[in-house]
Amino acid sequence: MKTLHRIPPCSARAETLAAGDELVIVDPEGQQVSDLVAFNADDLDEYLSSGRSIDYAARLWLSTGDLLYSNRSRPMFEIIEDSCGRHDFTLTPCSKDTFRLIYGETDNRPGCEGNLAAALSPHGIGVDRIPIAFNVFMHVAFDPDTGAVSVKPPLSKPGDHIRLRALMPLVVGMTACSAGQSNNFRYKPIDYRVDRAAQ
Repeated sequence: MKTLHRIPPCSARAETLAAGDELVIVDPEGQQVSDLVAFNADDLDEYLSSGRSIDYAARLWLSTGDLLYSNRSRPMFEIIEDSCGRHDFTLTPCSKDTFRLIYGETDNRPGCEGNLAAALSPHGIGVDRIPIAFNVFMHVAFDPDTGAVSVKPPLSKPGDHIRLRALMPLVVGMTACSAGQSNNFRYKPIDYRVDRAAQ
């Protein structure tokens, strides 16, 4: 049994992946979100792009068999396994401003944006470079008539997972989400592991 690493609630971790490595993200307790961002390890100006990925798939919800593209239209990840089947690629990582504007909080919690920036800071990636994330397990609904957006409790059950294969060398950041709307107001951990490609 390969070891899982735990991301504690309301925090983030960073990993480096080689091309061919597989990243498995697991929701251990159900109804928790992990914001995933990625950068080309050889050129950090190339990053995982929501717009390109949705454009080329021609749909909002990406799952098994789909490719996740960079801002330069190059494949960064392939989704090779997905037991949940519902993720979001439209909303930005929560931040202290999210909490202030949506929840009326004033204690300046860093949110996923700040946590990702802290985890990625050893790679020279600061808060202004955190893009829209691939929000693993996040359940966002859209009203087709008005365009209204609503965040629903995730559909993920305990043990649900997604497996992504890196298609280039990557620096990856992942969170256990800090936003109450994203996890049904029950802040929980996220687990992950990296299956290294045979050298």
